[in-house]
Amino acid sequence: MRLWIALHLPRLPLEVFCPRWSADNCTIVLEQERVAAMSPAAQDAGVSLHMRRGGAMLLAPQAQFQERSLPLEAEALQAVALALLQFTPQLAEAEESTLLLDVGASLRLFGGIHVLCRKVASSVRALGFTGNLSCAPTARGAWLLARCHAGRALKMSSLERRLEGLPVSVLPPARQYLSWMEGIGCLTLGDLYRLPRPGLQRRCGRALLDMLDDAHGGRPELHEWLEAPASFHAKIELFDRVENAEALLFGAHRLLLQLTGWLSVHQLAVERIRLLLEHERGRTAGPPTVIEVVLAEPTWKDTHLVRLLKERLAKQELDAPVIGLCLEAPQVQPMAPLSDSLFPEPGGSKEDWQRLLELLSARLGPENVLQAAPKADYRPEHANAWVSIQEKIRPAEARAQLPMDVTSLPRPTWLLAKPVPLLIRDHRPYYGSPLRIRSTGERIEAGWWSDMQTRDYFMAQGEDHAHYWLYKERVIKGAELETRWYLHGFFG
Repeated sequence: MRLWIALHLPRLPLEVFCPRWSADNCTIVLEQERVAAMSPAAQDAGVSLHMRRGGAMLLAPQAQFQERSLPLEAEALQAVALALLQFTPQLAEAEESTLLLDVGASLRLFGGIHVLCRKVASSVRALGFTGNLSCAPTARGAWLLARCHAGRALKMSSLERRLEGLPVSVLPPARQYLSWMEGIGCLTLGDLYRLPRPGLQRRCGRALLDMLDDAHGGRPELHEWLEAPASFHAKIELFDRVENAEALLFGAHRLLLQLTGWLSVHQLAVERIRLLLEHERGRTAGPPTVIEVVLAEPTWKDTHLVRLLKERLAKQELDAPVIGLCLEAPQVQPMAPLSDSLFPEPGGSKEDWQRLLELLSARLGPENVLQAAPKADYRPEHANAWVSIQEKIRPAEARAQLPMDVTSLPRPTWLLAKPVPLLIRDHRPYYGSPLRIRSTGERIEAGWWSDMQTRDYFMAQGEDHAHYWLYKERVIKGAELETRWYLHGFFG
C-alpha cells in the first residue's frame, strides 16, 4: 500500500524566532518592510498580514520586530526532517516549507496510519513548530491537502473528492493566471481538471498539468530523498539568556529528537552523548559546560535520554547564562534487534534493569551507584573492588583470570570489611556460641609483594545453625607458633 504523509509548517517564519513552547511574546516578522508573520499577541493588537512596519509599530509598540531569515527557516526544516527520519528513511523536501514522508512500509511497525500520524504530530510539537498534517495515496495529493489543511484521504477515490473543492490558488504554477481563471469561472481544482488539456497547456504551460497529474496519480513521481550526515552534531540557538538549567530541557529535547532520527536511519544505537551548554561569545567568552551521559545499555529512543538529561540538568549549577546548546554522539554501535521472550521475566527485561541503574546514576551521581569488579587475586579482601556503574566491566573475563580451583570453592555472601577476632573456649572458636568446624581447610598464602597473608579458611556452624567463614592465622611470636582465629564472612 502506497501512502504519503505531508507535513506543512505554516508558521515557520515566526517559529524560528518564537517556538510554540516559548512564552507568548508579541513578535512580528517583516519581509520587505511588510508583515509576513505575527504571534497571536500581535494579532490581538490589530496587526494583520502585509501591513507596513509603521502601522504595525503604531498598533503594537511593545512588539519585537524580526527580519525574515530564509537560512534559519531552511535550517529548522532540516532539523524537523532529521527528527522525522525515525518513522521512514524515505523523506523528501517539497515546496513552501513542506515535508513528504513515504510511510507505506512503516504502517505495520507503528500500528497503522492513525497512530503514526499522532506520533509525527507529537514530534513536531516537541520540536516547537506548528504543523498541518495530511495523508494521501500520492505525494502531490498529500501536499495539496496539507497546504489547505483539508484533512486526510486514505483511498484514491476519497482523495479525488477532496481535491475537487480545493482552490486553484494552491497550485504555484496557477497563481499568475488567477485573474483569467476567475474570468472563466474556474475557481477550484475540479473546475481546472475538467478544462480541455491542449488549450490549458497552451495558456498556462506544462508544469500546471504535470502537478495535476501527480496529484491524481496520472504519472510516476520522482523525489530526492534526504540523506542523513555520516556523524551527528546538532546545535540550537536559544532566544534568550537562560540562567536556570532545568529550563534548557525543551531545547535539549529538540536535539534528542534529531538524534533519534539520525540513529534510526543509520541503524545505530548510542552509548554516550555530550550536551554542551554554550555561554557568552567574544572577549568575555568562557568554555562551554559539558554534560556527559554514559549509557550502560545502548539505546536509540529519546524517552530514556530525556529522563536522564532531566535528572542531570536538575542538579547542574550554571556559572554563566546559556545562549546555545550543542549535542554530540561520540560513541555509537550497530543497533541490536529486539528479542521478545516467549515467557518474559516478571521483573522486566535486562534493558529495563539497565535503564533503572542509569536513572539512579543520573539522580544520585555516578560515584554513588557502584558495581562489583572481580579481580584475579587469591586474597579475599583484594578479590573484588567497587567501581562506578558507568565503567564497562565484563565479569566473565574477570572470572576467567581466576584459578579454576578458587571459582569452584564456596564463598560467603557477606564478607566483612574488617575481620573480627574470636575468643577461644574449650579449644573452639566462639562467636555467640561455640563454633563447630564443618569443612576441610583452604590454605591461602599470597601477597608477598604488598600484604602477605598466611591463612587457613574453614566453614563453621554455630548452635543457631548459622554458617560462618573463619580463618586461622599462624603467627610466630618469639620462638613459639601462635594461632589466632578470625570471623571473615557469613553464608546466606
